[in-house]
Amino acid sequence: MTSPRNIIGVGLLALATVACGGQQVTDGSPSPTAIEISSSLPEDSFAGVFLREFEERVESELADEIEIELFFGGVLGSEQDVLQGLKVGTHQATLSASGVAEINPRTAIFDLPYLFESRDDVTAMMDGPAGDLLREGFADQGMELLALWDNGYRVITNNVRPIETPADLGGLKLRTPNSAFRVAMFQTLGANPTPLSFSEVYSALDQGVIDGQENPVNVVNSALLYEVQDYLSISNHVYLPTFLLFSEQTLTSMPDDVRETLTQIAVDMGDWSREWGASNTVETLASLEERIEINEVDFEAFQQKAQPLYTSDVFIDEIGSDMIEATLASLGNTQVALEANASSTNANSRLGQ
Repeated sequence: MTSPRNIIGVGLLALATVACGGQQVTDGSPSPTAIEISSSLPEDSFAGVFLREFEERVESELADEIEIELFFGGVLGSEQDVLQGLKVGTHQATLSASGVAEINPRTAIFDLPYLFESRDDVTAMMDGPAGDLLREGFADQGMELLALWDNGYRVITNNVRPIETPADLGGLKLRTPNSAFRVAMFQTLGANPTPLSFSEVYSALDQGVIDGQENPVNVVNSALLYEVQDYLSISNHVYLPTFLLFSEQTLTSMPDDVRETLTQIAVDMGDWSREWGASNTVETLASLEERIEINEVDFEAFQQKAQPLYTSDVFIDEIGSDMIEATLASLGNTQVALEANASSTNANSRLGQ
């Protein structure tokens, strides 16, 4: 909205231009550089909340240098189109989700089930050698990973029965993203994974084409999936962040101090986003209790069933044993086997971590 002060300012500038024979008078200050950040995710998702917060912080600290322009819902192109654009500099920045594995397979580390027992584990990973490997994978593609922001743990919904153990997944046609990693995971857990575009999920559930799906709690809520699902099982099988990526060309065109400030703002928002995400997830789950039946799962049974994936060629060949070992080391795991801790894996504590 244009303020009265801006209207007056425009009028005075016009008068000055006429008085000077048509020559525009300026104070010589360069205008802020516009940075377009796109996301395939909707504005009412976690992505929207975090990008709006980022926009506010950047324009507060770098008001004379940077102006953020946000685009949601894939209006600047599909996730893959934008990622390819970052590589060659035709796109400036994006907040991306699971699609990044196609350009940086190391990000598939987040598809290893039950790896991150708390959101704090993500910070620990990014602060160590595993974080360096992750950033190198993007740098090799002509882009820079500024930060990981929250997107929540994924849960399972379906119309057949509550999922308490892996055996309950038997025979279920469960929608997954078109990801070899997620398909391998649910095959191992005993389901019948069915890759499908997210835009088709609601109607496919409504028509009985599939029995269920898996997504973060906030997506179950915002996409109204509770309208076409009977059960929500808090499996928390994977934690998937969103990735704030900038084109290398965009960053290198900035003065060093501006680039450093921009990066620090993004990094600082990492922990903030995870705290906000944890709180929001608990609140959203409570609001869903009257709309869908919610149950906890046997985490230890799921962890044990998922262990073969840690030595699976599907994961090791793509992610790399160095990335897996570095991540396990950052989390204090010296062996592939993950020990279940009953006091820390109950549904409420995990959602709030």
